[in-house]
Amino acid sequence: MQHRARPRLLGPLLAVALASALTGCSLFDRDKPNSSVEQTTGTAGGGSQLEIPTTVAAGQVSLLQRLGEDGPMRTLSVERNGAWQCVDCAGDGVTSRGTLAPELTERLQVLLANPALADETDQARRYRTTCIDALTSSLITSTGLITSQDCPGEELTPVAGEILLLLTQATPAEVKG
Repeated sequence: MQHRARPRLLGPLLAVALASALTGCSLFDRDKPNSSVEQTTGTAGGGSQLEIPTTVAAGQVSLLQRLGEDGPMRTLSVERNGAWQCVDCAGDGVTSRGTLAPELTERLQVLLANPALADETDQARRYRTTCIDALTSSLITSTGLITSQDCPGEELTPVAGEILLLLTQATPAEVKG
């Protein structure tokens, strides 16, 4: 039997993320004391919009997060050098850019290169979403799509879970219910 949960989940996530990316909003600096994130600012018309990848190169990662079926889509893309762009970071229509601190960039690269990540993909785990109105997080890595939901009884995968935690703590905001 072929596993079809991944394509059903990825399609709607990408469609909503693309719609969010195309709407564009002004950028502003989110000052966070003691933050390990260096941010840049500008205007929506003054920069390129984030393109939602379906695949990424080694050392890159994209994160799509959505709370429930109707919640806003948070779309984060991180380059190998730690540069990131986040569209609708907190469901408020704001797009932010920045760079991860060097130690976080290094840690992210170690995690993305971990061979165990291949065993955590949706395909390897035969993952299926099971919760309604939960926060769904999908990491797009060079090894494949890795989805998790914040719902009772679901265990985070060790490597992908650490990547998810790093990304949500190191960028300006996370989706809140």
